[in-house]
Amino acid sequence: MRKLSLLVSLLTLCLMGGGAQAQHVDLAFGVSGLSAPAGSTDSSGVFFPTMSGGAYPGFSGDVLLAHHLGVEGELFWRASQNLYGGYQPYRPLFYDFNAIWAPRLTKSITAEVMAGIGAESLRFYTPYPVCNFFTCTNYVSSDHFMGDIGGGIRYYVWHNAFVRPEARLYLVHNNAEFSSGRAARYGMSIGYSFGR
Repeated sequence: MRKLSLLVSLLTLCLMGGGAQAQHVDLAFGVSGLSAPAGSTDSSGVFFPTMSGGAYPGFSGDVLLAHHLGVEGELFWRASQNLYGGYQPYRPLFYDFNAIWAPRLTKSITAEVMAGIGAESLRFYTPYPVCNFFTCTNYVSSDHFMGDIGGGIRYYVWHNAFVRPEARLYLVHNNAEFSSGRAARYGMSIGYSFGR
């Protein structure tokens, strides 16, 4: 977890530092759905649910540094809690950092292709607070490393404002709480480009 925190910090600094020299920055807000394989039962009779369902709002941003290449980051979370096993409230969050290639296809259309790494953070809510040295929360997290790949089509509807249909494939390592480590997020974002 400490290595992941260091990596997230370094990539954030790259995004912020690159933004000062970049010719193009995009920020967006979107809502997506999540699809995953159906729930399954293992040989010992334990049922593992699916990750499918729910609305996932989130934010994304990218900095294009040169030749339509850059870095991108995003955070999407389930808008409402779900019940794990029919009784335990939980909420998944997905965050990732990617390399992005965004070639301009026409005056008003730009493609996006990206791949990178991140994490799935499952927050299991408890009826009592959990405290550490710094803070108290009402959940316990289970974090899993993941890779992701995806893309979108940015369509500029007015000046630098755009809408973007998008899709991501998440490949979650050791996703033992669910039937599969594979999930697809698909949705729509609205955003704005600076320095276009």
